[in-house]
Amino acid sequence: MQVENQSLPDVPQEILAGLCPPRLTPEKIQERLSYIIEKDRVAGDLPRRFLEAFAAVLKHTNYRQVIDNYARIPARCSNCACACQIYQETKALEDVPCYRSHLLLDIYTRHFTLRGIVAGHLKGTPLLTDEYILEMAETYYHCTACRRCTLECPLGIDHGLVTHLARYILSEIGLVPRALVISTRAQLEGPTRNTSAIPFPAIADTLEFLTEEIQEEKGVDVPFPVDQSGREFLFFAPVSDYLMEAETLMGIGLVLHAAGMDESWTISSEFLDGINYGLFYSDWILERCLREELAQVKRLEADKILIGECGHASRSAKAFMRTFGGGDNAPEVVNILELTHQLWKEGRIRLKKGAITERVTYHDPCNLARSEWIVDRPRELLKACCSDFVEMTPSGRWNLCCGGGGGTVSVDEIRPYRTGVTGKKKAEQIAATGAHYLVAPCANCKKQLREVCEDNGLSEVEVVGLHDLLYKAIEIDGGGENA
Repeated sequence: MQVENQSLPDVPQEILAGLCPPRLTPEKIQERLSYIIEKDRVAGDLPRRFLEAFAAVLKHTNYRQVIDNYARIPARCSNCACACQIYQETKALEDVPCYRSHLLLDIYTRHFTLRGIVAGHLKGTPLLTDEYILEMAETYYHCTACRRCTLECPLGIDHGLVTHLARYILSEIGLVPRALVISTRAQLEGPTRNTSAIPFPAIADTLEFLTEEIQEEKGVDVPFPVDQSGREFLFFAPVSDYLMEAETLMGIGLVLHAAGMDESWTISSEFLDGINYGLFYSDWILERCLREELAQVKRLEADKILIGECGHASRSAKAFMRTFGGGDNAPEVVNILELTHQLWKEGRIRLKKGAITERVTYHDPCNLARSEWIVDRPRELLKACCSDFVEMTPSGRWNLCCGGGGGTVSVDEIRPYRTGVTGKKKAEQIAATGAHYLVAPCANCKKQLREVCEDNGLSEVEVVGLHDLLYKAIEIDGGGENA
């Protein structure tokens, strides 16, 4: 699965020449920052606060080495613009990934390197300003952090990492979308311990209802175990699955039941939300969420962590569990797509060939596919039960982002931007397949793609999870006529 060869786009000469970017007017910045916390509390000390936060991050983390390396690279070729679906739609200078990265890298060079300090004094380079920082706050949330641009960079710069670091520093001075702040506050400090602020009794009622639904439709008793000690897997799904994506949970429960794993997994009543918005904007939040998951693993004496259909929750746990709290003793992290595929390959679950007759296509969540972690396995499962499966172009590692990555899907204030700009290419890609079912095994992708389809006239497309279709296709021993 490879991207088609693309020619270098027409890129503004300012970036090729390394010139200072044009500044947005203060009025335009304020208009665009309507969704940002503390945007009205900007004082004259904003540059000082930013530089203090940047200095603290450089001192207490290992970002300095990689950022110093990136700052020494004259990466202004704009090859990354070829891969950026946002730039391809807007043709705006601020949407060229390497331009955006240099907003932060230039601050590092000017204020944190000897060469930059000396050159700044000799040339009279302007110091950091309020307007510059506010433009960063607006521009870095234009990016969906899908990292597709990284595949095109001939020098290996990870623009997604630079975006994350810039957001991390900005969050330390209060410049962060309020939607992310409210959600993480509810998850880490609120009484419900989840991003949607849903009380556990309501979730327990949902689980009971799902068991009843499966019994009625499939004729089998499928439990959703809670707080069972000594199980192999402790299950974390995005909390939205418990209300808005019930079909996905039903499919997962049925798969595990069919494989004889009713006694192998459990859900924690104290902390069940797999969402980890820290991946989008703050290492502090990232670490705190992972430590909460580890605490539940220890409390329930589980062996492994099983993540549901959620791209960022999976990558957060898989990539950072050892870094932020787990160390060498961190539990193994498994995505439900991996486990389901393994159970199918071992013959522990059976899928009805041709059970899904409508045309089906598959969307690769960036957090699963960009690193080539999970690409082929879900496709093998779909081809085993779908009579008309078609691919998007491009797909796999080179997939187009849903348009709501990097936490932007949570910011409802920018929905027109998400569906009309960042998701525009995705809408065209979906329409070209002619598919009825669009499989997206990620809670964020599902929400974004439904809005993309709704806002772009794709009413015939039904966005579902992989396990939604497996629920329809799985063969159950001893079940009713619909099993």
